[in-house]
Amino acid sequence: MDFKRLTAFFAIALVIMIGWEKMFPTPKPAPAPQQAAQQQAVTASAEAALAPETPITVTTDTVKAVIDEKSGDLRQMTLLKYKANGNENKPFSLFDDSKEYTYVAQSELLDAQGNNILKGVNFTAAQKQYSLNGDKVEVRLSAPETNGLKIDKVYTFTKDSYLVNVRFDITNTSGKPANLSADYRIVRDHSQPEGQGYFTRSYLGPVVYTPEDKFQKVSFSDLDDDAKSGKSEAEYIRKTPTGWLGMIEHHFMSAWILQPKGGQSVCVAGDCRIDIKRRNDNLYSASVSVPLAAIQADAKAETAINLYAGPQTTSVIANIADNLQLAKDYGKVHWFASPLFWLLNQLHNIIGNWGWAIIVLTIIVKAVLYPLTNASYRSMAKMRAAAPKLQAIKEKYGDDRMAQQQAMMQLYKDEKINPLGGCLPMLLQIPVFIGLYWALFASVELRQAPWLGWITDLSRSDPYYILPIIMAATMFAQTYLNPPPTDPMQAKMMKIMPLIFSVMFFFFPAGLVLYWVVNNLLTIAQQWHINRSIEKQRAKGEVVS
Repeated sequence: MDFKRLTAFFAIALVIMIGWEKMFPTPKPAPAPQQAAQQQAVTASAEAALAPETPITVTTDTVKAVIDEKSGDLRQMTLLKYKANGNENKPFSLFDDSKEYTYVAQSELLDAQGNNILKGVNFTAAQKQYSLNGDKVEVRLSAPETNGLKIDKVYTFTKDSYLVNVRFDITNTSGKPANLSADYRIVRDHSQPEGQGYFTRSYLGPVVYTPEDKFQKVSFSDLDDDAKSGKSEAEYIRKTPTGWLGMIEHHFMSAWILQPKGGQSVCVAGDCRIDIKRRNDNLYSASVSVPLAAIQADAKAETAINLYAGPQTTSVIANIADNLQLAKDYGKVHWFASPLFWLLNQLHNIIGNWGWAIIVLTIIVKAVLYPLTNASYRSMAKMRAAAPKLQAIKEKYGDDRMAQQQAMMQLYKDEKINPLGGCLPMLLQIPVFIGLYWALFASVELRQAPWLGWITDLSRSDPYYILPIIMAATMFAQTYLNPPPTDPMQAKMMKIMPLIFSVMFFFFPAGLVLYWVVNNLLTIAQQWHINRSIEKQRAKGEVVS
């Protein structure tokens, strides 16, 4: 394989690894005039549903939550152990209903006709401030009796947890059976989370998991198309007896858990109905309707569901619901990324530092792939050694391409060089390297994780650009170890490309740059050793195999 094709090969692989579309998503168009008119025409009651009236604050060791007392909506969720990107003095806000963006969790009770029986009903709570005192703190919101139904909504927060239990306590004094369903909804706009950068973006939007249809993403753009056409054609399962659904973003997520790990599904009275859409107010909603067993006259009933709102920490979310760890979005390479992250996590458990764990993981992956990389680099080294002869052939035959190609093929035969010898081994490595890239990129475990000295957060870029500069140096060093291109234009490009790619790495998370630096250093050592051994063999007149 000649150097031009090899260079193109690596360039394409790098673009794939970066996930260009995920890093630079297509900007969403501004709402069309008719959409803007729809937004202005939203009823006052719908607007009030997102306007906080009387906040109730709940503080635990992990979160600070704000519940709107009147509607009972969970309006804000600040994760106290995580800092916002770009602002070390501000904790990260997952849920919010500020001017910057809207992201809230709602829950309602519907009658047999699908009407919200709590519409216009104001809850009240015993106090405005709640703090964790023990293992749990409970917030009970009580609504006045409506149509013979006495309803309490109860939030339960737990110590050292991002799991919130939401329960309805219902007393039926209407004198007749009540047929109800509970509707649980996550609502947000399509704006990027606070502190998000170009190189810390991944999929943002609704997701749903069921055993039947597995993990499904429902993009905002698909929901936009549905809203424009008036049809519901986005691909996702509409009914399910179990699973979970919610919204994910880089490092964080929120999800209604229909069946906790090892527990019973909330859909005991029939299949739960899933509805994911763009609303008339241009907010996006991922909701699930849970049918309840009929509540007989003068009887009491309760229905409860868990809401997870926090980081995508694999060891945590894997124990909350079946396959909840799929919300940690590795894309199409999860078959490679998941085991690589598992190995990285095991190394961290032993070493105790994510930075050193990345270095050891890189060494292990390099060792496992050594037979493949060795074959590739030996092929490249033989091409490098034969470069003067190739240049001489080019000068001898000039523009006679046919004669030039014939002479080159004869040289390859005499020197026992297979120009395609490095292609297949490199091709086999690509899925592994892409998987390793996404295992590092998607891991919230690296957020705020220090390595040494100036690197205090492996999920953010190097503040002094030391690692990117080393990265640039290693890329330049590799150009001198690779076969020199015979085309002067290609030679210039080979000198410019390391600079171009290095500038991109200036903005990459430090953990990713650390991986590439270590990988490049190991590659340089391997290439140098192979080049030197082949040169020695040629100097002795030995046949290079």
